[in-house]
Amino acid sequence: MFVGVGASRVRDLFKQAKEKSPSIIFIDEIDAIGRARGKNAMSGSNDERENTLNQLLTEMDGFGTNTNVIVMAATNRADILDKALMRAGRFDRQIFVDLPDVRERKEIFEVHLRPLKKEQGLDTDFLSKQTPGFSGADIANVCNEAALIAARNGKKAVDKQDFLDAVDRIIGGLEKKNKIITPSEKQAVAYHEAGHATISWMLEHAAPLVKVTIVPRGRSLGAAWYLPEERLIVRPEQMLDEMCAALGGRAAEKVIFNKISTGALSDLEKVTKQARAMVTIYGLSDKVGNLTYYDSSQSEYGFTKPYSEKNSRIN
Repeated sequence: MFVGVGASRVRDLFKQAKEKSPSIIFIDEIDAIGRARGKNAMSGSNDERENTLNQLLTEMDGFGTNTNVIVMAATNRADILDKALMRAGRFDRQIFVDLPDVRERKEIFEVHLRPLKKEQGLDTDFLSKQTPGFSGADIANVCNEAALIAARNGKKAVDKQDFLDAVDRIIGGLEKKNKIITPSEKQAVAYHEAGHATISWMLEHAAPLVKVTIVPRGRSLGAAWYLPEERLIVRPEQMLDEMCAALGGRAAEKVIFNKISTGALSDLEKVTKQARAMVTIYGLSDKVGNLTYYDSSQSEYGFTKPYSEKNSRIN
């Protein structure tokens, strides 16, 4: 962007909004220009971006109460926005939009199912429970994918199985039925996934298992799909049971073959992140105590860690 262009465009935008009032100014991805100024001294400053931000702040300060112009903005990174943007008189009302819960997902499904020719009695409650963590766009994608699958199979209406196949495809990727796998590898994958299923079935707090497959999808040779309970508060015993279920595949390999393989990479990555979070973020370690080393400002404490070398060696 040429020098001065950003600030000039902001002035023109607010001028047009006032001329055409009542009006709404909506700025999407405002973090592109509203990032905190001088936050990272090592990276230097972007003068043009800061000039644009300064002009935006000036224009918002110049608003009276009778301009009939509403300014709205959206971002996924509210934590990195300049504090001056958030003060009273500017963006002083913040609305956090979380991912839809099971009830909201049902309503979103009902919206996207209207134009589809679907089987009678399709259970939207079931579909909403099968898609935890899905956004509205994800649900729209599920409906479109299910319609495509039904069309490929020559069906006159989209049925429940088409939606399940669509969810599998979105979560795990395309099936690779022509992938060459040796019988010994297939056996190892089967026991690995059976280990996940067995442990999650036995543990009280593990998420219920929905499906296990050894059909390769994406980069994985097999997968286990769970139906996690949508909790607002997670207990240590729940986290530990989920970690045990994730390690059930490697445990099964060790029990059956007395050997382990590289097949548990994603499981180990998941468990390592959970274990680290229990200690460094949630303060669930008896040795470390009620402390958190999580920095919500994302500055990672600069060059000074908030703990000693002795504490860093605690395991």
